[in-house]
Amino acid sequence: MAQIKAAGRHTTRASETAVPAIVFDRVGVRYGRGSDAAHALIDFNLRVAPGETVALLGPSGSGKSTALGALAGFVRPSSGAVRLDGRDITDLPPAKRGIGVVLQSYALFPHMRVADNVAFGLRAQRVPRAQIADRVTEVLEMVGMAAYGKRLPRELSGGQQQRVAIARALAIRPRVLLLDEPLAALDAQLRQSMLAELQQLKESLPDTAMLYVTHDQSEALALADRIVVMNNARLMDVDTAENLWRRPPTSFTAAFLGGANLIPCTVGRVIGTSALVTVSHKTVSAEAPQPAAGRIDWAPGTKALLCIRPHALRVVSLGERDALRATVNAVVWRGAVTRLVLAITSMPDQLIEIDLPGHARFQVGSEVGVRIPEPAGVLVQAGS
Repeated sequence: MAQIKAAGRHTTRASETAVPAIVFDRVGVRYGRGSDAAHALIDFNLRVAPGETVALLGPSGSGKSTALGALAGFVRPSSGAVRLDGRDITDLPPAKRGIGVVLQSYALFPHMRVADNVAFGLRAQRVPRAQIADRVTEVLEMVGMAAYGKRLPRELSGGQQQRVAIARALAIRPRVLLLDEPLAALDAQLRQSMLAELQQLKESLPDTAMLYVTHDQSEALALADRIVVMNNARLMDVDTAENLWRRPPTSFTAAFLGGANLIPCTVGRVIGTSALVTVSHKTVSAEAPQPAAGRIDWAPGTKALLCIRPHALRVVSLGERDALRATVNAVVWRGAVTRLVLAITSMPDQLIEIDLPGHARFQVGSEVGVRIPEPAGVLVQAGS
């Protein structure tokens, strides 16, 4: 099985200055009129460079599949424009956009053999028969399915069907490839295997822009050069995976991407991008980041949230200096780690989660000490 690697920007300087492969320009999608209108996408702006992979990440109903549908031509925008390689395609029929699409359901024709499924788009484009045969062979080899051309979809496993769906999308040599929850229907082990294969596919298509829709943060972190975090039909944040993980701009992104603890605190003295903050009468240092655009006023006395990942907190003895007292609410063994859910005694409504290596044993209802590391984490604006 191929190993899964962390994603990273691989686009060249030339591609970053070229015409964007994909542009969403203030795209909105609504259903109905007036006060009864339901907004599926609101003022969505995004540019994707040639060769770049961007993940649309968010909970169900956040607007990510609607955005993909607007690009593919399955959904008509109520406002704004969609452009492909600088060309306005907002009103262009899906079949004329030259976009490859891979869906969660595979959408293979059950009565067609694998080779015919892959050739379907080429035949619709009236590509000469000899070229179709060569192209089908090429893409089936690319996804490791060259020996399965004569089989029917029902004779394939879920992972094999997904490979065929990817081959069909690649057969038309698209400049843009859209993947909508392509691994959601697979079991956990097969999902990891297919994720590694998608990474290899990405490397083999250096000029193809990809838009990858998922609600699974691990898929987004593994594949994407940038991640777009969405909620309630809006784009919340967009940045590289590493930046969003290390310095989430909003509390929603901090919680959704990696399940960070968000602990209320009060800002004290700030020097540059470092701050002293108070958490339940304990003073700790934290990073006070500034966004690329605009500025946050981390003034003394400001109420903020301290973002700390579960693996960073430590369980210590109750008598340790500066330890927070907490009660164990739940103990969940996850194989490699044990997750503790704790209630901080001095903050009754505040629950925190801590990941401990191995099979740690704690009694529900027992009291423990919690030590916040130095620096404690990253400040996030309250209510963001």
